Amino acid sequence: MFIFPIDEDLSLKLLEKKDIPELFTLVDQSRNYLREWLPWVDGMEKEEDYEPVIEMWLKQFAEGDGFQVGIIHKEKLVGMIGYHQIDRRNLKTSIGYWLAEGHQGKGIMTKATKALVEHAFKTFHLNRVEIQCGLKNTKSQAIPERLGFVKEGVMRDAEYLYDHFHDCVLYSMLKRDYK
Repeated sequence: MFIFPIDEDLSLKLLEKKDIPELFTLVDQSRNYLREWLPWVDGMEKEEDYEPVIEMWLKQFAEGDGFQVGIIHKEKLVGMIGYHQIDRRNLKTSIGYWLAEGHQGKGIMTKATKALVEHAFKTFHLNRVEIQCGLKNTKSQAIPERLGFVKEGVMRDAEYLYDHFHDCVLYSMLKRDYK
C-alpha cells in the first residue's frame, strides 16, 4: 500500500475499501462545514457511496494519473489531498484538498500540500501546479499563499455548489519558482 511519510506525525495514505467507515465518519462529522465549499458532500450519504470512489482513486493511482490520498495525523484520518489529474502533454496538475474542521490551524494542510508540490516537480517532473479555492474561503487560500503560489486571478462563477455558483481564485506555482 502507498504511504507517503511527511514527518513523525503526518503521512499520506492511499485509501482502501477497509478505510471507508473512517472516511465516512470523518466527512459526516464535518458535513455542514465541508458542504460550504465542496460540491460532492451531499452525494455521500452512506458508507456504500464511497465504494466506487475508492475504486476510482485506486485506478487513478494504478494508471499513473496522480492520486487521492488520506491525510493521516497522529495515526488518524483527518482529511484528503490529491492531484485531480496529471496533464502529461502540458506538464501540469492541480491539487485539491480538504481538512475536517476540528483539525485545522495546526499546519497539517500546509505540510501536506508542500509535499505534493515537491513530488509534482521532483518525481513527476511537472512544470506547473495549480490550486483553485473559493473566493470567500480564506482558510483554503492561505495554503497556496503561505507556500509562495502566484495568485493569477478570480474565475467568475467557476463552480456550482448545490444551488448557486461561486467565484474561485486560481493560484499557480511553476517549477522555476519552486524553492
